[in-house]
Amino acid sequence: MMITLTVLKPQRVTERRTATEPRPLMIYIAAPYSEPDPAVNTHGVLRIADALLENGFTPVIPHLNILWHMFSPKPYEAWLEYDRELLARCDAVLRVPGFSIGAASETRFAKSLNIPVIHSSTASPDDCIEAVLDWLASP
Repeated sequence: MMITLTVLKPQRVTERRTATEPRPLMIYIAAPYSEPDPAVNTHGVLRIADALLENGFTPVIPHLNILWHMFSPKPYEAWLEYDRELLARCDAVLRVPGFSIGAASETRFAKSLNIPVIHSSTASPDDCIEAVLDWLASP
């Protein structure tokens, strides 16, 4: 397995940001989690999140709840509700392909809030970035 490191240009946040100030777009990553393996799926989503971060976006990664759950387990529905709260604060949802009841539910929830849903053709970080950039360029 090859591990890549992402080197970012540090940008210090020194003040509270308000909704009226320009800020990087927050992109919620809706992707398969449970099947076939949460750890493998989380690794794939982190690769996508790295690509989003490198391209100037703020990724929101619900898959990281795996670590929190390991130390403080909660019922499945509690995690779904927590993720909905995060999603409601995002500018868009990136729907990564693959069977997922949770990601399908998140997509429906986003649409009900008029949050744009961006569909990538594959789970490749490059394809995900291309989908986001195409969405930004569309009228």
